[in-house]
Amino acid sequence: MIAQPASRTEYVRRIRDQHLAPLWDVLGGLVTPEPKTVIAPYRWRYREIRPTLLESATVISAKEAERRVLVLENPKLPGESKITNSLFGGLQLIMPGEVAPPHRHIQAALRFIIEGNGAYTGVDGERTFMKPGDFVITPSWTYHDHGNTTAEPMVWLDGLDMHMVRLFEASFREGWINEDPIEPTKPENDSLHRYGANLVPIENSHTRNTSPIFNYPYDRTREALAAMQRAEDPSPWFGYKMRYINPLTGGDAIPTMSTFMQLLPKGFETKAYRATDSTVFVPVEGTGTTTIGGTTFDWEPHDIIVVPSWMKYTHKASDDAVIFSYSDRGPQELLGLWRDEK
Repeated sequence: MIAQPASRTEYVRRIRDQHLAPLWDVLGGLVTPEPKTVIAPYRWRYREIRPTLLESATVISAKEAERRVLVLENPKLPGESKITNSLFGGLQLIMPGEVAPPHRHIQAALRFIIEGNGAYTGVDGERTFMKPGDFVITPSWTYHDHGNTTAEPMVWLDGLDMHMVRLFEASFREGWINEDPIEPTKPENDSLHRYGANLVPIENSHTRNTSPIFNYPYDRTREALAAMQRAEDPSPWFGYKMRYINPLTGGDAIPTMSTFMQLLPKGFETKAYRATDSTVFVPVEGTGTTTIGGTTFDWEPHDIIVVPSWMKYTHKASDDAVIFSYSDRGPQELLGLWRDEK
């Protein structure tokens, strides 16, 4: 039997008791004409936060913390451990003689090296010793640890896809059998030697979606950008920009996070650009400015800048500048969601 007509307000109130809600009241906020970001553009100045980061070593050890990281919180999302709505960003510190104990988790991670020279990351039996500008991968569900055998602090940017994993409620994590470092079973740079020369072992055993290379050294990346600069004019929107790839598939080095490095010649200013992927930029060399939605941030090496989805931005280099970046472009492309506008 059909109920008697009711006022709209009374009807909506009544269906709440049945855990129902009218789409017509919320449709405009759910399906918007253009992307509607919840994050703010922001710049963390490394030289200002570095003393705070080093101070954390007096507060807690790497072993006690498991991962001594200061989370880069977007100003619009305090307490949510988000640099963008989909991505995590944080600065990890390993002091001389320290070891961050082994564990593994579903979340994939990138390490972009900021400061120090020679600490290591170990992944599945291989260690790589890291230098500033190196891009290092920790694939999903691989045991990994970090150690610093040098005499100076080591700092890197951690980027993780943890908020995508949280969205799907698919997180798993477990520790190693003990807290001792994982002893390497492969030579240093084994993965780079096997897969980094346009060759693949005829009996290739790599089955993960993540790249088999887990350290992309900065000197090789810088050389590739310089060669590109010698060969052609810069893109009006990107200068000289390259994407880190999985050599087995041609796809992103990490399927859930796209990673890039770009070179902007001295005095070069990009044309306005926007895309649906929220992006984190980290200058490696040079100085300049980035204007995001009308707000201009000046930057120098190691600063960290976040650009929200579908917000116009430009870069301007005061001298030759090299900038690393990571975003959620890859999964958007796989799902047919990604768009850009030049």
